[in-house]
Amino acid sequence: MSAFFSRRTKFRLMRSILTRDHPVYVQFYVTARCNLECEQCNIIYANSDASEVPIAGVRKIAENLERIGVGIVLLTGGEPFVRKDLPEIVAEFSKRGIHVRIQTNGLASESAVKACIQAGANDISISLDSIHPGVQDQINGGFGGTWNKAVLAFEMVNRIFPSDSFAAMGCVLAPRNMLHIPDLVRFATAIGWYVSVVPAHTTEHRTPQNFRSFDDACRFKPSHYPQARKTIDEIRRMRDEGCLIYDSDEYLEDMYRLIRGERVRWRDRNEGVCDSPNLYFAIMPNGCVAACCDHRIERTVSTLDRDFPTLFFSDSFRQDVRAVTSACGGCLYGSFPEMSITSRFYLPLIKRALFFNGSRGKVLKKYSYDEMLAIASEIRALNPGLYSADASSLHFGQPTERAL
Repeated sequence: MSAFFSRRTKFRLMRSILTRDHPVYVQFYVTARCNLECEQCNIIYANSDASEVPIAGVRKIAENLERIGVGIVLLTGGEPFVRKDLPEIVAEFSKRGIHVRIQTNGLASESAVKACIQAGANDISISLDSIHPGVQDQINGGFGGTWNKAVLAFEMVNRIFPSDSFAAMGCVLAPRNMLHIPDLVRFATAIGWYVSVVPAHTTEHRTPQNFRSFDDACRFKPSHYPQARKTIDEIRRMRDEGCLIYDSDEYLEDMYRLIRGERVRWRDRNEGVCDSPNLYFAIMPNGCVAACCDHRIERTVSTLDRDFPTLFFSDSFRQDVRAVTSACGGCLYGSFPEMSITSRFYLPLIKRALFFNGSRGKVLKKYSYDEMLAIASEIRALNPGLYSADASSLHFGQPTERAL
């Protein structure tokens, strides 16, 4: 592997994949606060009852994650950069050999991002769902200028991040934007960013789940299925032709199953359940363990406790988590499914090993903000009919009650 991963991280990743007993990847929701109200996200409400762990507590969490052999920690939210101590949080993990990835909406200041780089971060994901500025603003909750601010963030990352960094756009495929995703991939590839696609997950108010949206604009209906199939097939074709798409074949095929309300199959090689907590789990803002971003566990287990590493490897804890995962119908949130796919499917494992062993290359391109805007404009010009409509009417060709 390249310098992207340290030796300690590489050892932990290999051990995790081979033994499936030490977590590859932990998602730490450092806050529930956010400066946007994206229609496909419910986490700011779902985790609003959880207070934030101060930096002294984060230090205990980092120590415990090191003790159980975690390879990668994702710092997410809410919006992680609303925490002014985010660089200190990054440092607590990175100095213990835990690779840090930051998931953000791209509205952070350059000084805050630079401080995180200096603390050890070289891996970032910024949310983007369309190269139509109006659609992006609408998806983000009706806030103006979010598309342009995202482009400013791309320019900043390409300019100040180390050359061996990994940068990706996190894209949610929903009825509103599924026609736009191939062009989003073209834009990302042109500026040297990967794309990871997650299908929109929805639920009803009577059955709330932490990350799933209540918004009907995100709900796939039978009339959407043919276009969803075409978009997913186009994503796969573009990836095979060299576009920068991170998603595996197994994951993409399950995406269509989930959209249609069918059973996903990435868990089939583990008796129909996911690999939480053996390969991954989530940490709420207060430091308590959750099986994933959707499901908490019945008893309170805190990653701040001194005896957490012993508890983590206990049969009783594993049984508590399995009681939750075995009742779950399955998700497709990206990272967790891809970790299981990489661990349990031979070809994806080989591809991932090659990907992070140098075949990925150094792709970030130092275009200016104006040059990036011009690239997006050129891509939109190739399909003017798709981008000429008002954002308020772009809901798979149907009017929507949402307005800017």
